[in-house]
Amino acid sequence: MSRFDDLPGYAASIASLIDAVNLGVHIASRPLSRELAERSGLQTDLLADLRFVLPARPLTPGGLAALYRYNPFDRSEIDVQIAQGTLVAGDDGTLRATATALSFIASLYEAHAAVTGELWAAQADRLPELADLAGRLLEAGGGAGGGGGAAFAQASPPHEPAGTPPGVLLFNRLAVLRYHRADAHADAWAREGLTAAQIIALPPGPARDRIEAETNRRAARPYESLTTRDRQALLLGLSALDLP
Repeated sequence: MSRFDDLPGYAASIASLIDAVNLGVHIASRPLSRELAERSGLQTDLLADLRFVLPARPLTPGGLAALYRYNPFDRSEIDVQIAQGTLVAGDDGTLRATATALSFIASLYEAHAAVTGELWAAQADRLPELADLAGRLLEAGGGAGGGGGAAFAQASPPHEPAGTPPGVLLFNRLAVLRYHRADAHADAWAREGLTAAQIIALPPGPARDRIEAETNRRAARPYESLTTRDRQALLLGLSALDLP
């Protein structure tokens, strides 16, 4: 069996690449993101985190809790967004983006387009295929037996306005795919009777090994939808992307 056909092993290997790409674009985007935040006069951390969620669908209390299960939001952070006019809350606690929030997110997409366009200029010809593969994984993860949970359901599919360049499509689709693995991880540690705080503090050992193995098994489900060649192209393609 090749390393591209050992699906749990593949899921573990590509997860670190996805994390690296996600972090790399955020690092490269920091100057422009700061400039946008200062120009807007808004508190924008939440808007940047949920840039691909808020324009696409309301943010439910359950969805918010799942997205931030390892770092629960203090209600005051939501209150700031409501007070500055970027979110409105319904009677059931559901949050919706305002025109102000959507305008900032549109500007952030433009910034990410500039950053990924420059950062990945040498790999520009590979980006459409990589973005397509990531999109197929999101579709598979949301289907019957795809393994997606509450965080993935809240985040997928991402906001993709017409004309979004492939670099931004790839960046955001990979960000959403991370929530699929996060749901798999949460399911695995919950089956062990643990809480989010307890899994964070859990030392190496048999329990941790069981949880990680089960996480990889569940996180591998979307990759079943790809051929061996597709999985190879995705892993090698992400490995070749330039990062800061």
